[in-house]
Amino acid sequence: MTFTAEFFTFLTFTAVIMVHHCKAALPPPTELSYEWVDAFTANVTWKKPSGLQDGKVWYKYRLELGLPQSYVCVKSRHFLATLLTEETGSGNWTYFIWTVEDCNSQNESTEVRKIIRTLKPRAEVKDIKCIITGTREMNCSWIPGNPALKLSYRICGLTKELIKPLRECDQTYVGAGRYGCYLTADGVKNDICVSFATDTADTGMSTSKIAPMIDPPVLSVVEEEGDKLKLSWVHPKIGVNCSWTYTVCYKKCSHSEECHDYTTQGEPVFIPYDKSCRYEFWSSVKTHRYCETVFSERGKAVSIGTNEPAEETLTVISIVLPVILSVCIFLSCYCFRRHSAIICPVIPDPSAIFKDMMINGNKELKTTAGSLYTPVPEPIESCKVNPITDNLVVPLNC
Repeated sequence: MTFTAEFFTFLTFTAVIMVHHCKAALPPPTELSYEWVDAFTANVTWKKPSGLQDGKVWYKYRLELGLPQSYVCVKSRHFLATLLTEETGSGNWTYFIWTVEDCNSQNESTEVRKIIRTLKPRAEVKDIKCIITGTREMNCSWIPGNPALKLSYRICGLTKELIKPLRECDQTYVGAGRYGCYLTADGVKNDICVSFATDTADTGMSTSKIAPMIDPPVLSVVEEEGDKLKLSWVHPKIGVNCSWTYTVCYKKCSHSEECHDYTTQGEPVFIPYDKSCRYEFWSSVKTHRYCETVFSERGKAVSIGTNEPAEETLTVISIVLPVILSVCIFLSCYCFRRHSAIICPVIPDPSAIFKDMMINGNKELKTTAGSLYTPVPEPIESCKVNPITDNLVVPLNC
């Protein structure tokens, strides 16, 4: 009886687990596809999973580059996505899509992967800068890998009102190694998407979102009485109803660069000033983080003051320099006195030389004539002759 009860409990538990797993095994989406609506927007679609009815399940999708928990939950079997090549650094995007019972349910299907490719190969465009020059005007410039690239643009977005044929920029120019064009768009209130592409299909295309910029602020540095410097700027006027944050970087003497942020409405700021140092200032500006993002690059350097030696250096120089100078003078006098005969030899009087030649000239000639060359006598050896006897030849002994 006990065995039967335990066996029945085991079967019940197994059945519950199997039912749970069968319920969790939702079928994934099928036949994923996509089409490009324009240069920035892709429409991804799929068919409903087999055995399920529309409206009974939901779908989740996420971009591969995003975090695993950063997904979007929809009930329809399609979604629109803004895909820009310069945001990912490539021309391919991978999406994962799966079926769920509802957005908060753990009852999910396996993920299905779909790779989206750009309309054209990715083109190389470097250093895109778009500076706001008016209420609805922007000056965009760039360094292209292909000079034949043309710029087209529209306001970024996924609504039907925004997804329409792109506007081609026709006010182009070339200068200083950069290509440029003047856009008619409000880059402060709207995000502007731009496309760089050629007319032919076998060349590349680059898409990106404009980061609106303004010209660097003109920095004024004035020396105040005491030990302060007064810094002031011309407040930007581009229609941004927001406070500005100024970043000031400066170097003094041999110190490393130092940067500070100041949030002002145009009033000046003061910094400590060391008059023995030369200061170099750079400044940039950006909107507050809770406002539309508008910023500038660093402006031209503004310098003030000169580098002067420190008091310790002057003290050392005033003591060491006289000592070195005295030693040099002493050594110079010593060397001059010791080698004075070489440095300043005694030059005889020319008249005395001529008079001595006239008086002593004959004596020198006589002395020279009496001292003739006498050869040294050579030594003479005597020879002894021996008589010849009986056909013997006796040599002479010399």
